[in-house]
Amino acid sequence: MAKRLSREEKWSKAVVDIINQMFIIAGHDVTYDDIKDRKDAWYTDWTMTVEQNEEWRLWGKKYLMKQLRLYASQAEREMSMVSLMWGLKFSNWEQYNKHESTDSPAV
Repeated sequence: MAKRLSREEKWSKAVVDIINQMFIIAGHDVTYDDIKDRKDAWYTDWTMTVEQNEEWRLWGKKYLMKQLRLYASQAEREMSMVSLMWGLKFSNWEQYNKHESTDSPAV
């Protein structure tokens, strides 16, 4: 019979799964195992689009709600923190930001 994971072990597994999924969505052939021992700013070596980041954060929110039984608002907050700490830099931030500013009405 498999041992039940502690809350801390579930969180550790979740971080690994979320980072692996980030690389999959961003289209990079990298895994958590490739970067886990690096002490540099490894997350700047690869990029993802703003849209890929949104897809990843939505995936992570659903994952956290299911695996760790978080409420939606808690899962969103956790994914914001994960994205801030380990999220890849955006390859299209300038275009996205320019697009966003032209869509908003003048005040």
